[in-house]
Amino acid sequence: MPTTPAAGGPVKLAVGDMAPDFDLPTADGGRVSLADLRGTPALIWFYPAANTSLCTKEACDLRDHHDMFTGQGYRVVGISPDAIEDLKTFAAKQGLPYTLASDESKDVLRSYGAFGEKNMYGKIVEGVIRSTFAIDAEGRLTYVKYRVGTPKQIADLQAKLGL
Repeated sequence: MPTTPAAGGPVKLAVGDMAPDFDLPTADGGRVSLADLRGTPALIWFYPAANTSLCTKEACDLRDHHDMFTGQGYRVVGISPDAIEDLKTFAAKQGLPYTLASDESKDVLRSYGAFGEKNMYGKIVEGVIRSTFAIDAEGRLTYVKYRVGTPKQIADLQAKLGL
């Protein structure tokens, strides 16, 4: 079960928890849901905004290592609060081979603990917390990382997921 540090506090998921359900529109005009991902492992990454420098770096790192994930059966899904049109542009401009989904309401972000207070350049603000989750074929979390540091993300995923 996800834990909440205080009544009404942010969700903090952990390895072994069941992944929260979701159903979101995608940049390619379809939809993606947790149910769609059942039967195969998935890598879900939450990011603040398409076409920004750090998010683009993260997206391209995952693009450049996409074959490593798909070679082990993983489906990769990026989720942000961006509008579908922004995601379409981002995917086309960066040649992203994986699914991008829009969570404009931020409900899915919140259910994963990927939206809330964060420190941004010394200021406490509310926003998307860059986070990555691996989910097994049954929907159980096998990797949970909040406040992802993009330069080390791929190496960390390789080590923790045995890729």
